[in-house]
Amino acid sequence: MNQSKNHQQLLKLCAAAAMTAIVFAGNYLRVTIPISLGGVTSFTLANILCALSGILLGPWWGFVAAGAGSAFYDTTNPAYVSEAPITLCTKGMYGLIAGLVLYYVFRSVREKYGPQVVAAACAAVAYMVVYSAKVFFYNGMLIQGFTEPVQCWALVVSKLPATLFNGIVAIVGAPILGVAIMKALRAAHLEKMLA
Repeated sequence: MNQSKNHQQLLKLCAAAAMTAIVFAGNYLRVTIPISLGGVTSFTLANILCALSGILLGPWWGFVAAGAGSAFYDTTNPAYVSEAPITLCTKGMYGLIAGLVLYYVFRSVREKYGPQVVAAACAAVAYMVVYSAKVFFYNGMLIQGFTEPVQCWALVVSKLPATLFNGIVAIVGAPILGVAIMKALRAAHLEKMLA
């Protein structure tokens, strides 16, 4: 019995490590554009994978995979390296919230598209709020040295199109992948890899 539990935990650890690597690689799928107030904004597909981490792995392993994969990416890019600890928390929260909503609110129907859309939407909205606060305080006040709130709000607004695009793409894309992967794992009798 104990050996079976250890085996199940090892499967989950391997799935989380694989998902961390996928999130890391997915961060390279981005189009970066400079913005007029300084800095850059990115249209990226990585948020799909952050939400997918929570959908497949549950809240805790989803937090680790989404946060660590994104933070590892930040450490490889000089433009983002100073933000790696912040990214660990904010992107990790993406996986955490998707997992919490799916596994604690929709326990019995978590393999269906609708509940996964709700979980991804909750994660996306929470991330957008936290990311906007980060842009306001960290990027605006600390990095850019803005002293007026209106300047910080202008920076938040300049990043808003990419932020909304990334969130909407995650809300649509993560559940499509989540349903397909869950069905494939069940068919292969590997459902123990799921949370």
